[in-house]
Amino acid sequence: MPELPEVEALAAFLRERATGHAVAGTDVLAISALKTYDPPITALNGLIVTDTVRRGKFLDIDVDGLHLIIHLARAGWLRWHEELPARLGRAGGRNPLAVRVHLDDGSGFDLTEMGTKKGLAVYLVRNPADVPGVAALGPDPLDEAFTPEALGAIVAGKRTQIKGLLRDQKVIAGIGNAYSDEVLHVARMSPFKVAATLDESDVATLHSAIVTTLREAVGRAEGLHAQDLKGEKKTGLRVHGRAGEKCPVCGDVVREVSFADSALQYCPTCQTGGKPLADRRMSRLLK
Repeated sequence: MPELPEVEALAAFLRERATGHAVAGTDVLAISALKTYDPPITALNGLIVTDTVRRGKFLDIDVDGLHLIIHLARAGWLRWHEELPARLGRAGGRNPLAVRVHLDDGSGFDLTEMGTKKGLAVYLVRNPADVPGVAALGPDPLDEAFTPEALGAIVAGKRTQIKGLLRDQKVIAGIGNAYSDEVLHVARMSPFKVAATLDESDVATLHSAIVTTLREAVGRAEGLHAQDLKGEKKTGLRVHGRAGEKCPVCGDVVREVSFADSALQYCPTCQTGGKPLADRRMSRLLK
């Protein structure tokens, strides 16, 4: 799933290539991906792309005051074309193409989604706050207002395990399953640690880990073509998705805890005092 660093890089990529161009047309092959109908998607035709920004894990493309907002979910992606293919292919079946946006110079992008579990969401709104997920976002961890004191206020009194808290978009915007694993590894903190038990020193350590981890990932992704961002994310991760491999810090074996629809990875030596965590496959921790 694309998280804050990848969406930040996609926003920068589109700002560089799409800004100043008019939308020449749109094709919607997966009607289920389109979550709004007023204004209609055809209202974009002839309007100029003026900016692209990130809001949590949402892409917000400003098109003359209308906002094309995209959430790529677990298996969605944006594919840029300097020259769009002539053929769309058939809707449905194994065709991953959901939406295509044509620009006036023949370039444009496809929104695709692999697999059978569909989560890609595309909204066209007059105000970004009209998208429920955007309106509910918590503070952005790369914003100057996200200080150790702000994080302390967030965790205070929360009887939630810290892994789940970091992933809650209403609490902190932009961090998902992968970067929460990375943050907690950098902070040397158990994913099962209860947020309310963090003292001032723990909060400072966690804050530093959040900001450092995300800024480093954004830096690695800066300037990359959209097609290269997935690969960069995978190679840049230290523990997430690396169960059975050696921890790059201490050399211990990276372990995994599986749940009904996801999994977390961690290093016992770095994060849990050398003690493996119970594999609670049916836990509701991450829901």
